[in-house]
Amino acid sequence: MSPSPAESLGFEFVDSALEARVRAGLEAVEQALRDSTRSEAPFVTEAAQHVMAAGGKRFRPLLVLLAAEFGPTPVAPEVVDSAVVVELTHVATLYHDDVMDEAALRRGASTANARWDNSVAILTGDWLFARASDLVASLGPEAVRIQARTFGRLVEGQIRETLGVTEGQDPLAHYLSVVADKTGSLIATSALFGARFAGASDEIQETLRAFGEEIGAAFQLADDILDVTSESGQSGKTPGTDLREGVPTLPVLIFRAQADPNDPADARLLELLDSDLTDDARLAEALAILREHSSLRQAEDDVRRRADDARKLLEDLPEGSARAALESLCDLVVTRSV
Repeated sequence: MSPSPAESLGFEFVDSALEARVRAGLEAVEQALRDSTRSEAPFVTEAAQHVMAAGGKRFRPLLVLLAAEFGPTPVAPEVVDSAVVVELTHVATLYHDDVMDEAALRRGASTANARWDNSVAILTGDWLFARASDLVASLGPEAVRIQARTFGRLVEGQIRETLGVTEGQDPLAHYLSVVADKTGSLIATSALFGARFAGASDEIQETLRAFGEEIGAAFQLADDILDVTSESGQSGKTPGTDLREGVPTLPVLIFRAQADPNDPADARLLELLDSDLTDDARLAEALAILREHSSLRQAEDDVRRRADDARKLLEDLPEGSARAALESLCDLVVTRSV
C-alpha cells in the first residue's frame, strides 16, 4: 500500500477501518484536485498544477475527512468537494505568498514566479481561487458565506503582515493575530466543512471549528520552531530560511521581547538579527545562539500549551477512533517541533 500525503507528516492510523476511509477520501481528493486544475489552455493547466505536483502534506483535506467522521454520512460526496475547496484555496495563497516573499523555491522545486514571472504566478493563484469558488458554490449559500469570510481573514492577515507592526503595538501579539488569520482560519474552516457536510450537529461543528483554529495556529508555530531546530530540512525548507529572510517567527519575537543588551550572548544575537544573514557564517552563528536560548524553550512551551488547549476541546466530542486520531494530531504538532 503506497503512503498517503498525510503520512509525510508522520501521522499514523490506529484503526484500520478509519484508515481505509480516510485513504480512500484522500485519493478522491487528489483526483479531484487534478481534475479541478485542468484547463482547455495547456499552459494554464501546467501553471496551475505546478505547485500541486511538488507534493504537500494535505493537512487541510486530512482534517476535513477526520472531522467528517463525527457526522452520520462521513463519505458524502460533499465532504470530498469541501476538502478540495480548502486545498485549492491553500495552494492559491502559496502562489501569491511566493510572489510577495520573492521566493525561488517551494517544496524543493522552483516557484511559479521563479519559473515564469510574477504576473503568471498571481494570475494562476487567482484562477485557482476561481476554481475553488466555482466548487464551493455547489455546496450551498452558507458554504459560500463561510468560504468568503475565511478568505477575508486570509487577506486581512496578509495585509497586516505586509504593513507590519504599528506604533505602540506589541510585535508578538501582532504576529500571533496574523498567524490566526493566515493559517488558523482556513484550518478551522476545514474542520467545520468536514463536520457540516457529514451531517454533524451544530454543537459538534462549532467544537471542531474551534479545534481547527487552535491546532492550525499551533501547526504554524511549530514550523517556526523547526526553522531554528531542524538539521535535515524536515520542515520542507532549508533550516534558518526565515532568519535569513528576516521573517518574524515565534522564537525570535520572544527573544526580542526579553533580550538583555548587557548579556553578551543576547547582545551578539541582537547584532546578528539586525545584520545581513545571507552570510552563511552569520546565519549559522545566529542559529547556534538561538538554539541554546531560553526563548526557544518558551516557544516550544507555547506550542505544547496550544496543542493541550486543542486537545481539551476534543473532550466535548464522542469517544472513538476519530477522536483518537485528532488527539494524535495534537501529539504530532508537539513532537515535530521539539
